Amino acid sequence: MTKSTDFAACGLARRLAAICYDWLLLIALLAVFTGLVLAARSGAAVAPATGWFQVALAAVGALFFAWFWTHGGQTLGMRAWRIRVVRDDGGPLTWRDAALRVLTATLAALPVGLGFAWGWIDADRRCWHDRLTRTHVRHEPKPKP
Repeated sequence: MTKSTDFAACGLARRLAAICYDWLLLIALLAVFTGLVLAARSGAAVAPATGWFQVALAAVGALFFAWFWTHGGQTLGMRAWRIRVVRDDGGPLTWRDAALRVLTATLAALPVGLGFAWGWIDADRRCWHDRLTRTHVRHEPKPKP
């Protein structure tokens, strides 16, 4: 198994660029999900602040990231920016790892993004959720032709 120290740590700017790509995809996915909900309700709107709908949207977002992280360690945005999330032992994330990472990344983003900004001052370029979940984001080398 590959050691985590065998790869370059990913800088925060590259991570944020990948997040921007992923949010575009996630917004499209949430729009499709909302369309399906409206179709199932025969076009009836969902009232604002409806609890089940907000939970469903959050679940779609969590499943989006967790599925990609457990199936290759890369979302589409991460693939475009050649970064991958792995456990500290170099192994792939399990569903438990991914669920915990989604939860802790959400918490890291809440205090005005301070948990993510930590990556700028951390010696290993790790954000709070990386430390809490014993994972890290590494920069993948360019594939050889």
